[in-house]
Amino acid sequence: MEIILKQDIQNLGNKDEIVKVKNGYARNYLIPQGFAITATESAKKVLAENIKQRAHKEAKIKADAEVIANKLEGVKLTIGAKTSSTGKIFGSVNTIQIAQALSEKGFEIDRRIISIQDDQVKEIGSYTAEIKLHREVKVKIDFEVVAE
Repeated sequence: MEIILKQDIQNLGNKDEIVKVKNGYARNYLIPQGFAITATESAKKVLAENIKQRAHKEAKIKADAEVIANKLEGVKLTIGAKTSSTGKIFGSVNTIQIAQALSEKGFEIDRRIISIQDDQVKEIGSYTAEIKLHREVKVKIDFEVVAE
């Protein structure tokens, strides 16, 4: 079944994309939750017109994201964590701590657009996080976890 996404859905697609999904997933989850609509001919025409009108705004948003990405290129973060004598962290370092460290450096980044490359950061060391500023603009940030 073809549907038009009303918002970005991770691992499926971005807003205003036409994607093909299983019938049950569309009818039982995406459409009732308001995440998507059925891709009929009239809906596709309305979508094409909306995309045409929004193209200029998207270009400005992408340009702003690229400016932020250029500023973030050389940033190296250091995050302190309580550790045991063997170097294991009590708990783990997550996107909230990365967002706080970025805000201390002057960047207001939402924690939901930050993803850590390794599943969980549970030891002292150097790691990489990816910030998705725009669907086409991603920047990788290196951060180091040290003992407090």
